[in-house]
Amino acid sequence: MTPSFLDKLLDRLDRVSPDQVQSVLLRLIREKGFLEKVFEALQEGVIILTPDGQATFVNRAAGRLFGLEPAEAVGRALAEIIPGLSWADLAVDGTRAVSRDFELFYPESRFLNLYLAPITDAGELPGPEDDEHLGFVLLVRDLTQTRRVTEEKIESERLNALTLLAAGVAHELGNPLNSLNIHLQLLERKLRKSSPQAHGAVREQLEIARGEIKRLDFIIAQFLSAIRPTRPQLELEDLNQLIRDATRFLEPEITDRRLTLKLELRADLPLLRVDPGQMKQAFYNLIRNASQATLPGGTITIRSDLGDYEVTVAVTDTGSGIPPEQMGHLFEPFHTTKEKGTGLGLLIVRRIVREHGGEIAVESAEKKGTRITMHLPLGPKPMRMLPSSG
Repeated sequence: MTPSFLDKLLDRLDRVSPDQVQSVLLRLIREKGFLEKVFEALQEGVIILTPDGQATFVNRAAGRLFGLEPAEAVGRALAEIIPGLSWADLAVDGTRAVSRDFELFYPESRFLNLYLAPITDAGELPGPEDDEHLGFVLLVRDLTQTRRVTEEKIESERLNALTLLAAGVAHELGNPLNSLNIHLQLLERKLRKSSPQAHGAVREQLEIARGEIKRLDFIIAQFLSAIRPTRPQLELEDLNQLIRDATRFLEPEITDRRLTLKLELRADLPLLRVDPGQMKQAFYNLIRNASQATLPGGTITIRSDLGDYEVTVAVTDTGSGIPPEQMGHLFEPFHTTKEKGTGLGLLIVRRIVREHGGEIAVESAEKKGTRITMHLPLGPKPMRMLPSSG
């Protein structure tokens, strides 16, 4: 039913019978109901807004995305439906369509595309009301899965490229470093025998050079561990004991930095099938990262817990936290906020956890600290029969 027909109807309203008016109203109701059914059938969220941003219609898909009841959202401002979003964010001027990507954190972490288009009468009404602004339609598309697939593809390509370089890097750097270390030892022996005074004068420089060689060896080992495809050798292990072993290894460093270490390990954790060496390496990396991020006098808390389907291990520090702009780069090789970091620690941890069928989650707040949680499944997931397509 076009606006021109309604205009003619209004002009002749005094000459139209009640039955004809009733017929038109019923037709309008049917058309409105049909459009609502169309909107409800869409997988994308649909929100119809007034010119000042008040919701007049919200379909079920939009309600699911934003965690609200569609009926309760009607009459509310867009900023109330989508917390943190305003007209200024969308640069609304009422004359052109706007497309923006946003990250949503509640009720679920999702990436969304919001497409806002003005609704006008398209010049069907004559006179000064031509192109009258009637409101907006907001389409909400969920990009989470698309972004996840893209990120996984990019990560796979990046790791494949690193794998091709790994053998060359290990050979080209490892052999000269071994040679340097041997020659430093020979030089130190000669100096000690020929001139104890000369040996004492350069002893500190020799120690620094030897320490830098060890650091380069460690970087190469980290690099190879991060990208070399390895298959976990699964054994039934006590996860709490592996955590204690990792903390015992790092205890001198933690004590030297005057940090407090708290172990809140759940006593009734079941034995898990894990690779003990890999899992200890993951714990070692997490605890060492936490100790390096925490100032003297701070606290590191390691907590293990049990859920219905998984075991979690959370390492929490009271350090300076991770800036928001760095959160998206945590698992990129060689990207680090530390002066002497390799940027491979978290990459290794995530690879180990994923090879055990789990996942890793990072929460951080600036000046408050960081929590990194490992989610490990209790056992292999059983086969699930899908419903028949018929």
